[in-house]
Amino acid sequence: MTGPARPDVLIVGGGIGGLATALAVAATGRRAHVVEQASEFAEIGAGIQLAPNAMRMLERLGVVNRVRQDCFYPQGALLMNALTGDRITALTFDDRFRLAFGQPYVVTHRHDLLDALLQGCVEAPGITLETSKRVDHLDQVGDELLVRCADGSTYRPKSVVGADGLWSTVRQFVLGDGPPKCRQHVAYRGTIPIDSVANAAGVDNVVWWIGPRIHLIQYPIRRGELYNQVAVFESDQYVPDSDNWGLVDELETRFRSVAAPVAEGVAKINRDRRWALFDRDPIENWTSGRVTLLGDAAHPMLQYLAQGAAQALEDAAALGCALEICDSYEAAFSRYQADRLPRTSSLQIWARRMGEIVHFDGVGAILRDELLRSRAEDDFRYFEWLYSYGGDDLARA
Repeated sequence: MTGPARPDVLIVGGGIGGLATALAVAATGRRAHVVEQASEFAEIGAGIQLAPNAMRMLERLGVVNRVRQDCFYPQGALLMNALTGDRITALTFDDRFRLAFGQPYVVTHRHDLLDALLQGCVEAPGITLETSKRVDHLDQVGDELLVRCADGSTYRPKSVVGADGLWSTVRQFVLGDGPPKCRQHVAYRGTIPIDSVANAAGVDNVVWWIGPRIHLIQYPIRRGELYNQVAVFESDQYVPDSDNWGLVDELETRFRSVAAPVAEGVAKINRDRRWALFDRDPIENWTSGRVTLLGDAAHPMLQYLAQGAAQALEDAAALGCALEICDSYEAAFSRYQADRLPRTSSLQIWARRMGEIVHFDGVGAILRDELLRSRAEDDFRYFEWLYSYGGDDLARA
């Protein structure tokens, strides 16, 4: 679809955050145009966890029913010792959980989530979409914005939202702060048929096996037909600016002494591709005039809180609220950033801390396990700040 040369909001990036932003912008009566550099709208990876705060945003955006069609509702989340196979603690996702947070905790395929957002965009008035559009130039002079793509096409939008992910091009035009930081962690991920999984900790749960500088996450997706697995370890072979580290031999070495269910899971995990894990330090500003950033372009975080997509969805909803309230893009972007920056900065730091906690070794691991074993499974106090966002928070945006 060819888009308008002068949209109200040009959104760079057609992933989860970009399409969610288009829906939020269109709900304000503005024209949103999304440009995606890939040849199609697609998500790389398999499973994704959607906590109540993410589901609340999807409901605000009008696509939650589509997401529910293909998702899976786990009974709970189990934290297991990867070396001994012992259960450490659990979080139940029963009626008490839903009553506490107003939404369920679900897991789904990343493609299914993106497709729900994409279909919402296709049906919404005021949204246009283009693929194979790689932005390589952005200029902001006075009241004029000029965006140019590698194919020579140009746009003169009223505003720009950079939702182009971890390696954001728009971020470099706004901040020029270079590449994200590799944390020397590497992930292998993929799906297997659900009937090939041993029922060690219950295939109806999100299971997190944790050990010294390693972990394995497992949960069902696609209505329970597939089993998603992600194995992560901190590499001892990291070499800056090299792709020759965290390879399959190190994966096998690091998971050699784990409990049988973990070993079985890792043996079946996809080895065709590995993902190095990156993030950035929190920053004090991600906006310049009528250009702002969103999601991983603004605040990339490690995966240890399973909140990357949720935070992009929260960003989109907050940006839509700010556009409703403010009488200029500059004011709206400033208000959006002021609302979102403290929370996302805290989550960036806490995601790192959680990675350290689950990867403890020795005495640290013993103390962690003993402390968590005393926690009641329906004690939600530690999650209130994370999962309750979306009501009064957005009303104040």
